[in-house]
Amino acid sequence: MATCDLSMLQKELLEFARVRDWEQFHAPKNLAMALSVEASELLEHFQWLTEQQSKSLNSKKKHAVSLEMADVFIYLMRLASELEVDLLAAVEEKIKINNDKYPVEKVRGSSKKYNEYD
Repeated sequence: MATCDLSMLQKELLEFARVRDWEQFHAPKNLAMALSVEASELLEHFQWLTEQQSKSLNSKKKHAVSLEMADVFIYLMRLASELEVDLLAAVEEKIKINNDKYPVEKVRGSSKKYNEYD
């Protein structure tokens, strides 16, 4: 399994874009749209599968899915860089918010949204 530091990864992705003169295309709106397209390509792999089939992908399909997941992650990382968002800090903040919105005693075993509870 590969391990890396997120800031090193962001620098590597920026350099990849920079040497290809692609920074000009990496405005936040364009990166957000590209992220959505890649997420849709990821979704396409699961489109007609049953729930069980989606949990037991063969190695070829799983590899294809992993590459689509990487595309999503890459665009998310580029977007975070362009907007100067500390993604890990944002995730930690969101986890705290979700803990408050979805207290275990109210939501355990339920798929209801936080505003659907009494």
